[in-house]
Amino acid sequence: MKPLEDYLIIDFSQFLSGPSASLRLADMGARVIKIEKPGTGDICRTLYTSDLIMNGESSVFHTINRNKESFAIDFKQPKELAKLKQLLAKADVVMHNFRPGVMERIGLRYEDVQKINPNVVYASISGYGSKGAYKDLPGQDLLLQSLTALTWLTGNEGDGPVPMGLSIVDMLAGAHLAQGILAALYRKVTQNTGALVEVSMLESAFDFQFETITTFFNDGGELPVRTKTNNANAYLGAPYGIYQTKNGYMSLAMGSIPVLAELLSCEDLKQFPENKFTLRDDIKSILAAHLRTQDSEYWLNILEPADIWCANVLNYEQLFAQEGFKVLDFVQQVEMLDGYKYKTTRCPIRIDGELFTSGKGSPKLGQDNETIINEFNLC
Repeated sequence: MKPLEDYLIIDFSQFLSGPSASLRLADMGARVIKIEKPGTGDICRTLYTSDLIMNGESSVFHTINRNKESFAIDFKQPKELAKLKQLLAKADVVMHNFRPGVMERIGLRYEDVQKINPNVVYASISGYGSKGAYKDLPGQDLLLQSLTALTWLTGNEGDGPVPMGLSIVDMLAGAHLAQGILAALYRKVTQNTGALVEVSMLESAFDFQFETITTFFNDGGELPVRTKTNNANAYLGAPYGIYQTKNGYMSLAMGSIPVLAELLSCEDLKQFPENKFTLRDDIKSILAAHLRTQDSEYWLNILEPADIWCANVLNYEQLFAQEGFKVLDFVQQVEMLDGYKYKTTRCPIRIDGELFTSGKGSPKLGQDNETIINEFNLC
């Protein structure tokens, strides 16, 4: 058995943050019923991140909603809301990522659901929490990256703000919500009580920067300064960064400059007997020019045997050809109810050596209505 088998999750969330949390719970065995609006469903069904359309819908939806059921219901209608409440009464977890006030207007806030399901774990993700000047702003990933100073940590000093190439705040908030839900489920089992679990994307973005924020507050309020070239971490000195070589790129983590100077036969580096943080721009400039004289493999063959922390910089095509990727068996094929099959990733968690995989693809809108209505005697 998977750890969360027999747990029922009723998920109102859409886009990325909430569905990423319920995806992880589904991977570990929970039954996730996705509540969707009839006709359109989760907006993510039509949120195209590329021109790729899979079985008539967005690749993003298929990726993050596999292994779930879809129940399409217009809960703004009194009769439909009554059916939905019957379903919520049997749930272990109810979750959503609506803006503050939405569930209150529907009559499905925590206190409302708690009346019909006293021990329910009620979990929500908001963009900015329920208080303060930001609370009504749209909780969109790029906006959160911008407002929380994340964009001033990536790129070189002269680049201006640079966002990350992924919806990182969405995923962080989803991971935090899943953690909170699991903690609340444990308390439910041990103390027979429910819980209200709340996560904001704003706080998740702040927590992501706990190391740099702590440094800022204890370093006289000095703003982080990115290096002029080859920046990878505004708080780390040379050689930390990604460098161009004759045929590609390679990364160097922390390391001794005198040791690197000897291994790389770089005479100009030998003038730096220690890694002074204030000299990082000078060191990186010399190192960058020197590494461009040979192929990545040439340098890696010197540095790796000497236990220097370094790596090749790969794109997807190169990565997926690596034995180190293949041995993980990280790709699984799933199948939708209509027979459509697609490849995607599996759950990254192992318990007792077991991989958590599932062959069940994403649901068509409302495909499980009849089954759910009959099983739970909804009327």
